[in-house]
Amino acid sequence: MEKKPLIVIVGPTAVGKTRLSIKLAHRIDGEIISADSMQVYKYMNIGSAKPTEKEQDGIKHYLIDEIHPTQAFSVALFNKLANKYIDVIVDKGKLPIVVGGTGLYINSLTHTMNFTPIISNGNFRKCMKEKASREGTISLHNKLKKVDPTAADKIHHNDLKRIIRALEVYHFTGKPISYYQQLSKKQEIPYNLVQIGLTMDRKQLYQRIDKRVDIMMEQGLLEEVKYLKSLGCNRETQSMQGLGYKELLDYLDDKCTLDQAVDIIKRNTRRYAKRQLTWFKKDKRIFWIDITNIINDEAVVNLMMQHINKIIPLTS
Repeated sequence: MEKKPLIVIVGPTAVGKTRLSIKLAHRIDGEIISADSMQVYKYMNIGSAKPTEKEQDGIKHYLIDEIHPTQAFSVALFNKLANKYIDVIVDKGKLPIVVGGTGLYINSLTHTMNFTPIISNGNFRKCMKEKASREGTISLHNKLKKVDPTAADKIHHNDLKRIIRALEVYHFTGKPISYYQQLSKKQEIPYNLVQIGLTMDRKQLYQRIDKRVDIMMEQGLLEEVKYLKSLGCNRETQSMQGLGYKELLDYLDDKCTLDQAVDIIKRNTRRYAKRQLTWFKKDKRIFWIDITNIINDEAVVNLMMQHINKIIPLTS
């Protein structure tokens, strides 16, 4: 079976992925799929740096404004929808461009990951947590050793969440989680994949992050958080775990001053950018472009196209 073309643009927050990917899409007749865990939510526009209709510049975007912020969203659901939209784009004769900084979402497309069976049973997990409270986490780990010694060897005896997950898969499928993990390794991704990473001088990136947070506050990020709170979102809601949202919830709950909340947003975002770079640097297939001293966007797009053309011959 012929592999479908797929271009993936990654990098830390605030590096300019959105702007540059839109320019690239114009040049290569592409459409964009967002791989951002916050942009997928409706009404979360400012804090997620979601591109406005004007900024999208006529380029079709997918997985933006997909679900209500009170709903949960998972990497498995992202994978399912992203694959569907990749097919839609390819069927149009266009090139799919996945853009984002959420590492797990990107990995679900660029690595073989088995999402079946997607089991999630709240009662089972609650029962296991209660058992761990009574008997200790080590007792669950010993239980896992009996049914899945391979997984038990890889999971620390204090990692309750992963232990329960492994037991859950075995309980409901009759097969160990290590079986599904091994199955994934034997599969190939169905894409002719091109991965491009954007990076820049760390000090300059951090300055951009700080400036962007200030701009978000000026644009009304606090009012956005207040509105989300009125919709029923709170600190337990998955969508509100995003940078900028959880910190301003603390301010609204009188846990800190507004200035403190803004400073914490900047600090947490800088730390997140550092983690993103660490995550993506592990994938040696990514072609990195340092845009620190490249002032002209067109020059960056030209470098992208040169690399893409080595793997996916371009007509433009």
